[in-house]
Amino acid sequence: MRTAKLSLLTALIPVFFLIFLLSFNVIVYGDYAIKGSSQSILLITAVIAAFIGYRNKVSFKTMFQKIQENITSVKIPILILLSVGALAGTWLISGIIPAMIYYGIQIANPNFFLPTCVLICTIVSLSTGSSWSTSATVGISLIGIGKVLGIPTGIIAGAVISGSYFGDKLSPLSDTTNLASAISGSELFTHIRYMLYTTLPTITITLIVFLVLGLTFSTSGDLDITTFKNAIKEKFNINIWLFIVPLTVIVMIIKKKSPLISLFVGSILGVFFALIFQPNLLIELAEGQTMNIKVACISIIKAITIDTKVPTSNELLNELFFSGGMKGMLDTIFLIICAMVFGGIMDAIGALQTISNAFLNWAKSTFQLFATTVASCLTVNLSASDQYLAIVVPGKMFKNAYKDRRLASENLSRTLEDSGTVTSVLIPWNTCGAYQSSVLNVSVTDYFIYAVFNWLSPLITIIYAYFKIKIRYQHSN
Repeated sequence: MRTAKLSLLTALIPVFFLIFLLSFNVIVYGDYAIKGSSQSILLITAVIAAFIGYRNKVSFKTMFQKIQENITSVKIPILILLSVGALAGTWLISGIIPAMIYYGIQIANPNFFLPTCVLICTIVSLSTGSSWSTSATVGISLIGIGKVLGIPTGIIAGAVISGSYFGDKLSPLSDTTNLASAISGSELFTHIRYMLYTTLPTITITLIVFLVLGLTFSTSGDLDITTFKNAIKEKFNINIWLFIVPLTVIVMIIKKKSPLISLFVGSILGVFFALIFQPNLLIELAEGQTMNIKVACISIIKAITIDTKVPTSNELLNELFFSGGMKGMLDTIFLIICAMVFGGIMDAIGALQTISNAFLNWAKSTFQLFATTVASCLTVNLSASDQYLAIVVPGKMFKNAYKDRRLASENLSRTLEDSGTVTSVLIPWNTCGAYQSSVLNVSVTDYFIYAVFNWLSPLITIIYAYFKIKIRYQHSN
């Protein structure tokens, strides 16, 4: 039993260590920090927190009970993450994701190139759930095309990043979307639907800005997408019937079916459509000679469980046509479990409550609570230089504060995404900023002001909080 409450300074010691070690971690490991070193640091700081708790008469039994409760609370999100991995794999080998990209790039029009960039990257990122894959493939090609048309690279990069992070924030295939809902305790599709209130106005304003910007440039040349189309059709049988699967999942989501059931149905339909429309691809992936049960099982099970790569004649598409399956979700799952260990011990020793009380003492209003959450996400992105930790740390820190104010958990998950996910790319030393700058070959300072969606998102969520727009309370409809 704890004999005394922790002081604010003592409660913040594990947080200070976490930020310091993560900052050093990014310097050492760079983009590979998410592969395990960040998770290890969460465990190290959990040990530091446990030592503080032990010195303050908190039993290890109490700490382990909290850890168990925390891990138990994310069992459904973990299953959803595994289901998302399976879905991504089956949608790749069935041609669903390639079909979305195939038809999506055809809406490109030289007269409206910049808003078209946003839309193309929006479609691709929604399909894949990855801003990094989108910018590294379609984004690179759009940069090249834009240069030919005479548009400044920074503006094109801003359009690409704005569209890419729309899907990273909103797609059920995105690890950050799943992470934000898991950390806050919000159901995945409830989280996605609630984000639409701030995300749709933000992307609309973004499109208008780029439409106006596009009209200030006189473009020339043709938007050649033939290479991409041919490369896709060389490997996949592309047709409109493939859209039956995503439309079915969308209808189930709208009808508020269980996420696990919706994703399971989407995966099963993906398998059937792969057998119907992509038998040649299945033979190739299994390195077989003819289509049979063995070949089908090898290709399908591989796509669901481990990684699948579909090589094409276009190098840019090769990175996009890759799925890690369930295995690809393990890094994020590992991160969630380690975060639950850290958060559980911080909760057990009373540190989270002490920090939460300190913020609540300042955050007298709901607006101040939202604003403080946004500021915390930005601070972690600046100091820890990691997009995932900008969701995890504030999420664990403010969860009880939102609950105490009787605010529904989706308020927190939406704010985490509006401020943690999308702002990471605006910081040069953040892994996301460094990655995008390197891949698109443009400095963060050049595209910062043009990444409209990314810096506008936290402003929109603060405006909503100030005017009390779409603030949902517990047990409200």
